[in-house]
Amino acid sequence: MLRPEPKQYSFHSELYNKIPEKHILKKVLKAVDFSFINSLLENSYCKNFGRPAKEPEMMCKLLFLQYIYNLSDDHIMVEASLNLAHLYFIGLNPEDQLPDKSLLSKFRTQRLGESTLDEIIMEIVRQCVDKGIINGNTVSIDATHIEANTIKKTPERLMKHLGKAIVHTYEQESGEALEGVPEIPDYKEIPDHKQAKAVMKNYLETVLDKVEPKVSTKEEHTSAIITNARNILADPKFMNQKGVRSLVDGEARVGRKSKTQDFFGYKTEFVMTTDERIITSVLTGDGAYIDGSHAKELFEETKKSGVNLQEVYGDKAYFRKSILDQIEEVEAKAYIPVSATVYRLDESEYSYNKDADEWQCSQGNTTVEKKHYKSNRKDGVREGYKYYFELNQCKACPLHDSCTQKRARRILTVGMNTTQFYELSQQQKTEEFKEKYKKRASIEGKNAELKRFHGLSRARGYGLLSVSKQSKLTAIAVNLKRIAALIS
Repeated sequence: MLRPEPKQYSFHSELYNKIPEKHILKKVLKAVDFSFINSLLENSYCKNFGRPAKEPEMMCKLLFLQYIYNLSDDHIMVEASLNLAHLYFIGLNPEDQLPDKSLLSKFRTQRLGESTLDEIIMEIVRQCVDKGIINGNTVSIDATHIEANTIKKTPERLMKHLGKAIVHTYEQESGEALEGVPEIPDYKEIPDHKQAKAVMKNYLETVLDKVEPKVSTKEEHTSAIITNARNILADPKFMNQKGVRSLVDGEARVGRKSKTQDFFGYKTEFVMTTDERIITSVLTGDGAYIDGSHAKELFEETKKSGVNLQEVYGDKAYFRKSILDQIEEVEAKAYIPVSATVYRLDESEYSYNKDADEWQCSQGNTTVEKKHYKSNRKDGVREGYKYYFELNQCKACPLHDSCTQKRARRILTVGMNTTQFYELSQQQKTEEFKEKYKKRASIEGKNAELKRFHGLSRARGYGLLSVSKQSKLTAIAVNLKRIAALIS
């Protein structure tokens, strides 16, 4: 039952005068009004029945403190009960009792949804815009990886644990021993990795075939494990070591840090104002998440929070036609370096005339004909244009034999978006672009802050929902710190 009571300061609240005015938490309370949280969460409580609930505003403030100082549920309760500044920030009198730590965990998992955290981030940013704390109109977008709170296992080891779990759970639930179950193969003795996977797959399928017919409606846990095992085996990515790699955290995936480094866990993508360095929107995916997959949603949330979005900065991973179009849709200008994997053209060899829609080679020969082409390849359908150079000029060119590859004239094959990318590449060579792009560097520092000082380098819990909440609470924490710094 949610019945907010009017706050009355006791005689002991005079102790709060000892807190310096420059303290970060006092400055945060001057800049941000958190009273909107109660109305935001009121529908998740019953107004007339049940025990009186703790105020959502107070519970959220406890979580904000926890993530500002990177503390566990146990430690935040100890620290908050002893620290006057913490009690002042929460809104309690010095003699008041804090809720039990189990209530904090329940509030975070059962009351506080992802959409609610998004609303909190947007409202805090909106208040900053209204008060003039945020004046800029440029944002940066980037993604950072989060290691899972467990180790990744090979498919052989996973299949071994699944087989053991099925047998053990069935024997416990049914009360009878299973007969005829094969012994667990020692896959470590098999030098060939592919053969080891095949042997363990055969073992797990044998166990499933033995146990599944015996399972009744009473053996619920066994049935759940069998269903999970079937789903894992049915995923073609599993045997290629790109699917499930942990039974503890089945939603974590292997992703790439670079061409030579990978990681196991999740990815968080966020948008941040480049001038004030305040995060405006956050989204979390598994480790295989491709940067920019939900850029449009992040930009829209940023605009909803009141930020006048005019310029977007990103690294080469965001140089894709779809993302460039999304930036244009929100009426902003993209400052993203050309990616060589998307735009494959030797600009020292060719130049483009947009008005005439023609290409010119380094020897001065120009194209005179353009044809659309579409071809089916092993990696999918490829579509683009073929530009044909003037025949007589090609024949007279001293580089004819090496350039045309035994054809009569040179044919330049480009993708559907090459001409647009060429224009962007020319803009990026200007001093204006180079100077403005320096703004993007601020987001790298924010990445480091999130990881080094607020624990976002590793997941606190298991599953995508848990890591998503962790990412958003961490974003709120660093925003509050930054707001306190800005108003001082």
